[in-house]
Amino acid sequence: MTDYRTSNTSKKKTSKILRLMAEKYPTKEAVYEKLIYLQSYLSLPKGIEHFMSDLHGEYASFFHILNNCSGVIREKVDYVFGVRLTEEEKAEFCTLIYYPKEKIDQMRAERRATPSWYRENLGRLLELAKLMSYKYPASKVSGFIPDRYASVIVELMNTHPEADQAQFIYLKKLLNTIVQIDSGADFIEAFTVLIKRLAVDRLHIVGDFFDRGNRPDAILNLLMEHPAVDIQWGNHDVLWMGAALGSEACIATVVRNSLRYQNTDVLERGYGISLRPLTTFASHIYPDEAPLKAAERAITIMMFKLEGQLIARNPDFQMESRRLLHQIDFRSSYARLGDGRRYELESAYFPTIDESCTEADVYELTAKEQEIIEDLRSYFTESAVLRRHVDYLYQKGNLYTCCNGNLLFHGCVPLNEDGTFRTIRFEGKEYRGRGWFDFCEQRAREAWLHGTPRALDFMYFLWCGRLSPTSGREFKTFERALIADESTWKEPSDPYYRYIDTVDCCEHVLQEFGLDPKRGHIINGHVPVKVRKGESPVKAGGRAIIIDGGFCRAYHKKTGISGYTLISNSRGLRLLEHQRIADVREALRANHDIESVSETIELQSCHNTVGDTDQGRVIQDEITDLYNLLLAYQNGLLKPQA
Repeated sequence: MTDYRTSNTSKKKTSKILRLMAEKYPTKEAVYEKLIYLQSYLSLPKGIEHFMSDLHGEYASFFHILNNCSGVIREKVDYVFGVRLTEEEKAEFCTLIYYPKEKIDQMRAERRATPSWYRENLGRLLELAKLMSYKYPASKVSGFIPDRYASVIVELMNTHPEADQAQFIYLKKLLNTIVQIDSGADFIEAFTVLIKRLAVDRLHIVGDFFDRGNRPDAILNLLMEHPAVDIQWGNHDVLWMGAALGSEACIATVVRNSLRYQNTDVLERGYGISLRPLTTFASHIYPDEAPLKAAERAITIMMFKLEGQLIARNPDFQMESRRLLHQIDFRSSYARLGDGRRYELESAYFPTIDESCTEADVYELTAKEQEIIEDLRSYFTESAVLRRHVDYLYQKGNLYTCCNGNLLFHGCVPLNEDGTFRTIRFEGKEYRGRGWFDFCEQRAREAWLHGTPRALDFMYFLWCGRLSPTSGREFKTFERALIADESTWKEPSDPYYRYIDTVDCCEHVLQEFGLDPKRGHIINGHVPVKVRKGESPVKAGGRAIIIDGGFCRAYHKKTGISGYTLISNSRGLRLLEHQRIADVREALRANHDIESVSETIELQSCHNTVGDTDQGRVIQDEITDLYNLLLAYQNGLLKPQA
């Protein structure tokens, strides 16, 4: 039997959609134009996606890799110019693309920026841009060009000097005029912007901007200018997000990490957060230590106290094993750990702890410690720059992203020892798999939108909880800070990190997130790939790819390389293993560039088109609606404008 009420509701909804579309496309000709554009756009090759992770504040390397598009521009230059240019000429041309303003200044200083140099390089940039634009519709290409130069560059892009003498003369006149009116430098810069946008359609950052390196703030400033980027939060990111929102445990941990990694500049210069009250206090209670080491020791104890309070009031975090301050026997200089054994402490000096206090009291801050934490909290929450960056991370970021058949997240999906999804009981409800990710993101956003105490505590759990999807391991910060026996430092991790190398696990995870288990890929960061020991970033026959290659210099010895860029184009997937990344000074001094090894992970027999992407499915829905609108016009259900 037909449910006429449902049928009528559906008709009303369809009619409403058509009337709204008719406002946007009031004539049949407007519908024709849009249909022709969208149908043809679906047949173009899919856009190029770049995936990177674990930048950890390494600004100089990221700045270069963003400008050279992970080496892709050099590949295009080699393809276009081949033997027409020498290796030295191609290297210098690439440097011009990466750093146009600086290179032009250098050429002017060397008196090499002649009119012929400008014309020659404008011609080369035009030739390169034309080839790289073939994968995009004209309207999208024009949108990549800086507005002030769009009309002239579009005109240049539409010239065909190889086809007609008149076109050749026309192009020559355009270039000559640009140089004659002294706008060559401006147009070179505009062309380089266009070329970089053509090289990378979308950039994915799979977590961890902060800690280790000293300029995460500069990296975020760069990305805020990028037109197409998405972010999957890492555990270091959520730690800083929690600190900026006022979590005292997160604040103490951020300060400790910055002191330990010796990158306090990001706090003091980048975000205007003063450490002077802390260092003054620390120098008083640890007079024999260097000021920064004393500050690290002081904030470490404050962190353990705040962490202990947080764990006690949140039993659902299942982090009781990390609440260890009360297990110290202050008289004997030993601590009892979870295995029941007693371990000797490196130091028995705890000037801010009353050795005779009870278990509950050991976690209480002294009046001076509380004053310092409150002072730091005001600095963190009132830093306009930090708040702007955290807002950006929330606006552009998520815990996970499903994009074009790929599943992107930083850490892990909590699993049982047998590889099945772990059921996590939290606040009386049970979560597993994707449901746990969704709940965690909802609670993280609650911290941003409402700043509730439970949500602020949750940000600390996301940083270091064994069940956290951004962490997935049990941190041994207490043991590493206070106990000399390194056997206690080993950090147990989630079974996910073992099972990710099995096809069954990968397919199970992909299916859980609504993706094709046979064609999709899991893309993770978080765990540095030990390339120097023979470890491969490609897991389960290509179903999973770990792209943490130690981008930050602090991890180079561990990984043996300088990071990865995963590239997805119309033919499949390839992984660039960066052996060495030049910086702007090296590039300008000697035209040095990135040195990378390319590995093809997946090569398809035919090109993927826009129609095969998530965007393509959205466009297909729009095409269906446009056809329905056209039928409504043709059948007289709606009257088009004359």
